[in-house]
Amino acid sequence: MTARHMTVGLLACGTAMALAWPAAAQDSFSLDPVTLGQSKREVRTDTAVSETVVDEEEIEDRQATTIAELVDSVPGVSLINGTTPQGSGINIRGFGATSSYGSDQKVAIQVDGASVGSEELYRIGTQLFTDPALYKQVTVIRGTAGTFEYGSGIIGGLIRLDTKDASDFTGGVPGFKLRQTLQYGTNGDAWASSTILAWQPDENLEFLGNYTYRSQGVQKDGDGKGIGEDGFDLPSWMLKGKYTFGEAREHSVKLSYSDTSSDEKDVPYDTFGTTTDMFGNVDRKTRSKTAVLEYAFDPAGNDLINLTATLSYAEQKIDQDYVPGSSSCEGGACGFPFPPGGFPTTNADHRYETTKLTVKNQALFATGQLGHDLRTGVEYVRKERLDANSAPGGTDKRWALFAVDDMSFGGLTLTPALRYETQDIGGDSYADYDNDALMGGFSARYAFGNGWAVFGSAAYTENLPIIDDLGTPAYMTRSEKARTYELGVSYDRGTVFAEGDDLALKATAYHTTVWDITSYTTDTMVPITDARMKGLELEAAYSLPSGHYVDFNANIARGENTTPGIRDDWEGTPADDLRVTLGKRWGETLDLSWEVAHAAEMNRSDTPSDSSTVHNLRATWRPQEGLFKGTEIRAGIENAFDLDYTPHLATRPAPGRTFKLTLARTF
Repeated sequence: MTARHMTVGLLACGTAMALAWPAAAQDSFSLDPVTLGQSKREVRTDTAVSETVVDEEEIEDRQATTIAELVDSVPGVSLINGTTPQGSGINIRGFGATSSYGSDQKVAIQVDGASVGSEELYRIGTQLFTDPALYKQVTVIRGTAGTFEYGSGIIGGLIRLDTKDASDFTGGVPGFKLRQTLQYGTNGDAWASSTILAWQPDENLEFLGNYTYRSQGVQKDGDGKGIGEDGFDLPSWMLKGKYTFGEAREHSVKLSYSDTSSDEKDVPYDTFGTTTDMFGNVDRKTRSKTAVLEYAFDPAGNDLINLTATLSYAEQKIDQDYVPGSSSCEGGACGFPFPPGGFPTTNADHRYETTKLTVKNQALFATGQLGHDLRTGVEYVRKERLDANSAPGGTDKRWALFAVDDMSFGGLTLTPALRYETQDIGGDSYADYDNDALMGGFSARYAFGNGWAVFGSAAYTENLPIIDDLGTPAYMTRSEKARTYELGVSYDRGTVFAEGDDLALKATAYHTTVWDITSYTTDTMVPITDARMKGLELEAAYSLPSGHYVDFNANIARGENTTPGIRDDWEGTPADDLRVTLGKRWGETLDLSWEVAHAAEMNRSDTPSDSSTVHNLRATWRPQEGLFKGTEIRAGIENAFDLDYTPHLATRPAPGRTFKLTLARTF
């Protein structure tokens, strides 16, 4: 550790100790009284959907560097690396990113309703180049149930990110608000600056601007060795406005635009770090842009109409050039002719453009004693991929109709869901193909009235062919199909063990079968056609009026490649894990927590991994009055005992001990 890192580390520790001191010295420092205990994260016991919401408070508390780091604490979610935008990916229930591709199209990612991300980019990662500072909420839906409003082929799960609004800072009151955040992490000399300006001229009009610059060098693992060969610089900015009008303010128009870019020089092409220097190095520029225009109409006194029309455009562009002399295969050293100028993959430029229009209406009504929350909609999606040296380009056009109805009667809620989607896909150098699919599911939940509830669901979805497979005609009329069953129980009630306490828990068992697979092969390039995943996810939260709280979640998963003749373990299966957070709040002023994340040994894989137990400490101080009102100080220690380990599914070691310090002020 350098002197600079030692200084910042001591500052972070000192800050944490200073924040903890009031707990033991109430006579010298007054803290807000506690009226109600509260856990860090709410357990969604009110729905049959396997859904977890990471709110703005937790986003800031985690001091995350990437979007992936915000969701890795959700049960069923695992990261393929994840501490850098490059070479990282998200795995949900055994599907999503792999060590070769950042996406298998079975995990969907949306920003304000816009579909973002790439198809199968070889060894480049998810390419979710965006910054956590832009978002106020991240919703993770695991499995297929609950996703038919948002897309098809969502087998692993869905991640929905919502950007911040000006009124989140102004509180709906006309005026200006400025929020400045500075963050530093010792591991990799990481720092970030985020500036947000919110302006509300009147109650009907609001504007927000954000600029974030994040920089990180090469991180070190628990053994003091560098992780990868290069860090990153990630500037991000966003503009957003909203206008509300009408006699009863029933109309609103919202427009947002966000832009994130990365410029890397002479870095390994293989961001996963699994092929040493075979492909060599590249100069790579990445730019991700998202624009969303939304119109909403919610007339007062009419529960049958709550209409939203969302037009979105998402572009991702990757330009890369091979650095001569950087590949070990030059001169035929690998036993085959080396192409002049590098492999086609290293010189491939990629561009994805996704335009989507979604018109959806929510109607609340009753038929007899049966209440309905009916969401119906129509969606058009046009996705274009640039022709690249290593992959085909083309256009994928889709129309979809969907309907989801939450029908409630007393403690019983029944939810049928349907989605019909048609596809026209092809390219200039390839044939055109037409596909369609009818998908749907059914879920049920019964609340007994004493805090207990039982629920279950059955869902079927199809992942229609993608542009990347245009060069394989056999795949272009063959959709990947999946069926998922879930069964669970939940409990949510206060005054369980002590007066005023609160306990919420949820246990979900699932079983997913996938067939007609076109996304995977074995190490010997034999196609994998069938797979099965099953598992158990646990979530719990307990809090006391004194401010003490405990959060708990766990995941147990078993996966199998069931392809006839080559049955084996499913390589995307995550290790069993559990995560426990112990904490205490002093009103809104102080929050101290200790998080323990344990992953079990994983030997049901060709690449086994050892068990690991990681400790993370966090402290947040937010003065509620006086000179420092509006100031927030966060201190954290991640991997406090500097454990040297590589998480299962990851291709790089995890970072070693990291001290983090964040200062934020709203003016």
